[in-house]
Amino acid sequence: MLGKKRGQNEGSIFQRKDGRWVGVLTLGWVNGTRKRRSFYGKTRKEAHEKLTAALRDQQRGLPIVGERQTLQEFLRGWLEDSVRPNVRPRTLESYAEICRLHLILTLGRLPLVKITPQHIQSLLNEKLESGLSPRRVQYIHAVIRRALGQAEKFSFVPRNVARLVDPPSVPQSEIVPFNAEESKKFLVAVEGDRLEALFVVAVGVGLRKGEVLGLYWGDIDLERQELRVRRSLQRISGQLQFVPPKTDKSRRVLGLPAFVVQALHQHRSRQLEERLRAGGSWQESDLVFTTPTGIPLDGPGVTRRLHRILDSNELRRVRFHDLRHTSASLLFFKGVDRRTIMENLGHSQINLTSNVYTHVVPELQREAARKMDDLLGTA
Repeated sequence: MLGKKRGQNEGSIFQRKDGRWVGVLTLGWVNGTRKRRSFYGKTRKEAHEKLTAALRDQQRGLPIVGERQTLQEFLRGWLEDSVRPNVRPRTLESYAEICRLHLILTLGRLPLVKITPQHIQSLLNEKLESGLSPRRVQYIHAVIRRALGQAEKFSFVPRNVARLVDPPSVPQSEIVPFNAEESKKFLVAVEGDRLEALFVVAVGVGLRKGEVLGLYWGDIDLERQELRVRRSLQRISGQLQFVPPKTDKSRRVLGLPAFVVQALHQHRSRQLEERLRAGGSWQESDLVFTTPTGIPLDGPGVTRRLHRILDSNELRRVRFHDLRHTSASLLFFKGVDRRTIMENLGHSQINLTSNVYTHVVPELQREAARKMDDLLGTA
């Protein structure tokens, strides 16, 4: 028994039947259950040193981790203590789902300190063979790598073994936005639709879907032709919730083209008519885009409406997010500089803007060649 004063954690050392020595640190009682951490050594000295180090960590206010702490135990604490305070609710929900469905079910019972690169590689291979997409498996790898990175920082493990494993390669998704001619046809196709202004804002300004759905009339100044992005509407744990913008750069003020201002004027008049028709069933929210009774719109429903419009007008099917890509691509083609486009899109770094829109580079290069030919071709 290690010496201690009254009220301090208790430490003891004993030898098991298999000859190994064990140092046990009693941490106290939680909800009627005594909490202990065990530290193993081939000799009494080794076990004593580990136990003494744990007592020092406890006195310094550091978390105490036993050698038998499982990945499952660690992940649950990691999600609550490290992830929840630092990410958006939707990201937390996604991390928790990955941990629950893929990491805990397969590796959860393993001691944290005994997880090897082979365990991680086998997990990824198994998920690929089960039919999960390479993108999803790549995300699983990213979550376990981040979790074990935290464990390494806290000295719970000597190294982050997930860093030693390469995730599956994922082909870069081809961005297929509308060109200028298709964009004009699309704007004609949405004319008269009750959500016409929503699609016009998406193409004309380049907002994310959640940003469009989270707009309040108080965010829009039609006289000054400005729009402020302050929040996003997302479905989290089955409920629609307003969340802060994706990054600090996502909080931005954007100028509105005249055709977008006109569409919003018309939409506001249409919404006032719907409000009068709804009467007492109208749900007051000040949201720009709602159902006919004032209820916030759901993202998948908006995408389905978009696809019905495209199909009925024999236009190429695109994702809602491709309307955002369309906006940026058209600005690139008109010679708007990358920094301005980055700020319009709310990207945090200019290289992100450049990498996403590499598909416009060949056409820009051809245009540059034509301009050079105009200058020097007749020399």
